Amino acid sequence: MTAFTPAGWPDGVRPPGAPDWEATATAFLFDCCPADFRAYAVLRRHPPVLARFAVHFVAGQARAAQEGLAAVRTSLQGLVAVEVVESAAEAWLEQSARLARTTRAVNLVEEALRGQVFRPRL
Repeated sequence: MTAFTPAGWPDGVRPPGAPDWEATATAFLFDCCPADFRAYAVLRRHPPVLARFAVHFVAGQARAAQEGLAAVRTSLQGLVAVEVVESAAEAWLEQSARLARTTRAVNLVEEALRGQVFRPRL
């Protein structure tokens, strides 16, 4: 039987219960965090702790992207051309979308590390 993973499950992370799935989950979570998080033994040894750190870190990034988007037009007005301001706003929108996907993926991995079993909806 193939393990089910819900929509938004991160690419490269094996399904829960598959051999070495926690190793792939840990690698994904570390990739979502600052590089210096790898220096903490507690995060390397305890994937659920790492997941909690990743959830908070990615949420902070998402908040920063929203704040950046909210301020980009007023903070750059008169400093650069209008087209540049619009390009900067588009970059914030793309980052916000990427971070929304990452937030979903990190939350799913954390749930799985906490024992959640995913089942397809009928």
